Amino acid sequence: MKNILIVCSAGASSGFLAKTIRQEVARRNLPLSFKARSYSEAEEYMEEIDLLLVGPHLSYMMNDFIELGKEYGIPSEMISKEAYGSMDADAIIDTVVNHFKNKGENL
Repeated sequence: MKNILIVCSAGASSGFLAKTIRQEVARRNLPLSFKARSYSEAEEYMEEIDLLLVGPHLSYMMNDFIELGKEYGIPSEMISKEAYGSMDADAIIDTVVNHFKNKGENL
């Protein structure tokens, strides 16, 4: 099971997104777990996750997330504006699956 944390400003929009993603993950029977939190809580979860996904409205903080991830050996990726804005669970799941495939990890 791969654990993914989605961060946004307050955790509300990412919470809705994570719920939609969890439904699609269950339908597709993938070993992925998604949580959502505000960016201020991200560090509390770094030891529990395999990937940090960042909402596009936090692009100005991306370097901070990358540096935080390096401290824990966790990669950080930006969610596309299109996928985030339309709550496109499939696109985000595909991004995550491709991330792990590119690392040589099968799901």
